[in-house]
Amino acid sequence: MIKYEIQKFEEKVPHKIICDVCGKEIEMTIEEQEVLYINFIGGYGSVFGDGSEVKAEICQDCVKKLLGKYLRIDEDVDLVE
Repeated sequence: MIKYEIQKFEEKVPHKIICDVCGKEIEMTIEEQEVLYINFIGGYGSVFGDGSEVKAEICQDCVKKLLGKYLRIDEDVDLVE
C-alpha cells in the first residue's frame, strides 16, 4: 500500500520585466513579447571576459533608439509556411 500526502511547493515565476536601459517596468502581457533578451557566455578573448555570462532585457523602445539605424526591417514576412 502506498500512502500519499499533499505537499505545496513555492515556484518563482516572473511577473514583470524591468528594462536594463531605461528602467521601464513591463508587465507580463503582450508587450513582454517585444522585449529583447540577451543571454550568452563570453568566449575566449571576449571583451566581456572569458566564460562570463552576459545578460540584459531591453524594451522595444530602447532597442529602436539604440539599434534602430542598424536594423533591417522586412515587413513582407510570410509567417505561414
